[in-house]
Formats: sequence, structure tokens, C-alpha cells
Amino acid sequence: MRLIRAKDYQDASRKVANIISAQVILKPDCVLGLATGSSPLGAYSQLIQWCEKGDVDFSKTKTVNLDEYVGLAADHDQSYAYFMHHNFFAHINIDPNNTNLPNGTEADAAKECSRYDKVIRDLGGVDLQLLGIGANGHIGFNEPADAFSTGTNRVDLTASTIDANSRFFENKDLVPHQAYTMGMMAIMQAERIVMIATGANKAQAVYDAFCGPVTPQVPASILQLHPDFALVADEAALSLVGDKL
Repeated sequence: MRLIRAKDYQDASRKVANIISAQVILKPDCVLGLATGSSPLGAYSQLIQWCEKGDVDFSKTKTVNLDEYVGLAADHDQSYAYFMHHNFFAHINIDPNNTNLPNGTEADAAKECSRYDKVIRDLGGVDLQLLGIGANGHIGFNEPADAFSTGTNRVDLTASTIDANSRFFENKDLVPHQAYTMGMMAIMQAERIVMIATGANKAQAVYDAFCGPVTPQVPASILQLHPDFALVADEAALSLVGDKL
């Protein structure tokens, strides 16, 4: 595990964008595993700027996203497909046919999970996986559980995750209670993983994940076992860590 310290969110975002752009420059046809939510937005904004300047070229790049809400169509303004299109894909020179997300409208969970796992396998796996971390230590939508998940799965979101995501909806009752999420096995099989964690509200999760034992009760803790994992975190997110990392 490598720790990359950042001053603040902007600095962390730029450092993450540097890692992603280097991956694309070195391997233009790479497979990027992407995340949604507020954490990666700064990195996406920086990558858009570099793409517009011609410094990074996504024309051959392929992507797989971590997750999607169950029940939301791709054109729903709170779906992760919509999020990715409006915050990233529409602003870079990527082929839309090379972008992949779970299908939130597929009611047959076994069918959709099998399909998405095949998509990842057929692409040859993920070269670089971008992650955020939830306040309860979840990655993707892999919530605290009695065992680590394997393949793509449909999960029941915890109350804390629903509360955290309610800020994106008109009211809490509109937040979906389930999601499809890439499994821990596909995440851990990525060649490289980078996580961005910023803000004091992530400090406890960072401490539990990387200063405590590896346990499915803190899903992100499994990243301690990955051979090429980098944590990019600001001072606030590292406030409980001290010199333990």
C-alpha cells in the first residue's frame, strides 16, 4: 500500500487525475474502472481539461463502472449512467460504445450480474480501478457484511448509505434501496487501484480500513492485501491515522 498525502480536495483530485492520465498515456487502450459520487468529480474535471488541451486521449480507452441503482433507467437524472455521461463521458473523446455500467432496469439479478461479470472478463479485467470510500467503509456498493462478495451482486443498501446519498435526491424516500455493484473479486483483480478520500467525515472509515484488521465488516480493509494499491488522502481524512500508515 502506498499513501499519497494531499493538502485538500483539489490537491487530491489533481494527484488522482495524474495517476489516471499516466495510465491512459502509457496504455491508450486500457480498461479504467470508474466510480461515481462527489469524491471523483474533481479528478474528472481535471481530466476533461487535459483532454480538451490534447494532453490525454481517451479515444481507445474502455471503462467499466462500479455500480448502478436498481430501478433507475440510464436517462434518470440520479442514475449513475446519467452522472457519468454529464460529468465525464460527454466532455472527453471516448467512444460511448466503450463505456459500461450495470443495467439498473434489469429485474433478473442473476442475469444482470452474470452479464456484467462477462463484460469485465471479456475486456480482460481492469487495468486501473478508481475508488472512493463510504463512511461505513464500503467500496462500490459492497456494504459491511459477514463475508466478502465475489462477483457482481445486487445489494440492499444500508441505512447509512441511503442517508448519505439522500442529498442527491429531492427527499430520502426517493433513494433506491438496492443497487448492482461490481464484486470484491473483480475489484481486487484490477492491476492497480487508487482510492481518493477527503474530508473529516471519511477519517474514521480510513482509520478502520487501513489501521485495523482485514474484515468484511469494513469492506475497504481488503485493499490492504492488494499488491498495487495507492490511497490519495487529504489531511482531514488522515486526521485519525497519525504515523500508522
